[in-house]
Amino acid sequence: MAQLVSFLAYPERASAELPAHEKVYRALRDLLLFGELAPGQAVTIQGICDMLGAGMTPVREAIRRLTAEGALEFMGNRRVVVPVLTVSHVNELIFARQAIEPQLVVRATERATDSTIEELTQIDSALDAAIARGDVRSYLEQNYRFHARLYSMAEAPILSALADGLWLRFGPSLRVVCGRVGTENLPDQHHEALSAMRAGDAQAAAKAMREDVIQGMEQVRRALAEGGSD
Repeated sequence: MAQLVSFLAYPERASAELPAHEKVYRALRDLLLFGELAPGQAVTIQGICDMLGAGMTPVREAIRRLTAEGALEFMGNRRVVVPVLTVSHVNELIFARQAIEPQLVVRATERATDSTIEELTQIDSALDAAIARGDVRSYLEQNYRFHARLYSMAEAPILSALADGLWLRFGPSLRVVCGRVGTENLPDQHHEALSAMRAGDAQAAAKAMREDVIQGMEQVRRALAEGGSD
């Protein structure tokens, strides 16, 4: 499974100069972000070492960090589990994302250049291609990459870190939802956001992103409600 790790959201993170513990952390984080480890799935520390081809010490450090971020739960007996979201959790996530991400998009629009908008457009084109061919993994990667690039454009490190951390909470569940509904039924307000950014209309861009967040998280909430998670 180690070959699935991409670092696509932040290409600069793939530097060979990164220390081993940071590489392992980012690799395991990607597996969680893109749903390669499913909600409720328990894995051993040794199992993660085998997945990533990594030593016990950097894996333990990665698990410690991801547990602190709420992306994993320690079960004892050298096992960790991917938390299962409830409807109540999703309600909190919707509230948090609506509060943070539109503000990031406003700031990103105010700082956007022709070059950065073109970069976002290319990412969104890759996302569209993933939707067209039903490639869930690529859809998740490109969707996250689009949002992450907006965060970096906003030049708001505190808000960006908060928004980015929320993805670890719902990424595994989003993969489950995508597998159920198919990529052709997934929301995408990115075109509207990009059009507004090209026009320099920060409020319209924020509105499009708020709708994108709500539609995506509502699909997660419906799926959990149908499954009986409260």
